[in-house]
Amino acid sequence: MLDHLDMRSTLAEHYDLAPSLDLAEDMADLYAPMKPSLTPPDWAMFAPYVAAINRLKKERNAVILAHNYMTPEVFHGISDVVGDSLALAIKAKEVEADVIVQCGVHFMAETSKILNPSKTVLMPDMGAGCSLAESITADGIAEMRAKYPGAPVVSYVNTTAEVKAASDICCTSANALQIVEAMDSDTVIMTPDQFLAQNVAAQSSKKVVYWPGSCIVHELYTADELNAYREANPGVKIVAHPECKPDVVEAADFTGSTTGMIDWVRDTRPEKVMLVTECSMAANVAQELPEVDLTKPCNACPYMKKITLEKVLWSLHTMQTPVEVDPAVAENARVAVERMIDLSRKLGL
Repeated sequence: MLDHLDMRSTLAEHYDLAPSLDLAEDMADLYAPMKPSLTPPDWAMFAPYVAAINRLKKERNAVILAHNYMTPEVFHGISDVVGDSLALAIKAKEVEADVIVQCGVHFMAETSKILNPSKTVLMPDMGAGCSLAESITADGIAEMRAKYPGAPVVSYVNTTAEVKAASDICCTSANALQIVEAMDSDTVIMTPDQFLAQNVAAQSSKKVVYWPGSCIVHELYTADELNAYREANPGVKIVAHPECKPDVVEAADFTGSTTGMIDWVRDTRPEKVMLVTECSMAANVAQELPEVDLTKPCNACPYMKKITLEKVLWSLHTMQTPVEVDPAVAENARVAVERMIDLSRKLGL
């Protein structure tokens, strides 16, 4: 595997990547939404990479899909589609480009490949994994089915292709409650996020049983922290992700997917908001909402942060690393993902 210095040296042979104030000025429109989080010197350093990537993706007929947790220079600088897991899954199915570059974590790239078996799906860093996806296997699904015979399995999209293939339907944090409610069974198995399942169970008419996985970012938040912050900042609104523990969700003013959180802030425009999720998201919407004081406890996802401009440029330059999914696994996984997309559309989500 090529190390970082070799990658940088090879790219420098093909692209002018030296920091450039002139190029940064020429690309001021792209920089505008990043101003709250990136200094002008930062932008002068990133601008050559952004320019090179945006030229190269046209040559490759590529589209870049980026999760809301990407850093601002990736989110605003090079992405064609941004959103939460549900939005990216839907858009992955709709893209016409020959190449998809997934700026997120590995399960998202697998999902794009599952939905687009004939396209090339590139992962800029194969080490960008997910604690949830790694917490369960197909054997775990079989174990839950044996424990609760006849109960449908609703697996979070934050899972491997193998786990999706062993499930009846997928869900995201945006549609989990509605997917569970739509199941034709009094008992529903949810995997692998225990806290999302517990938060769904609190609102559902179903008996929800679950696998004991969790997100290494969201499990860190505590209700005591939120309550202390509220006490120190009267009037603040707290917006939490449903992968947080139930007492954290209870302490929040609103809970939703990353897109749901952003939409709530856009619609309500509170004076001050605390976003209880991965810390890059606040930076990505700060310019759009200048009247809102967006604060965040910065729990960063180490996997998401593996995706950088340099690695995206390398990925497009070398067409590495393509994500592959066994066709038999992909076929069954595609059924679970498409059931989720179709049901979400039917329910108007």
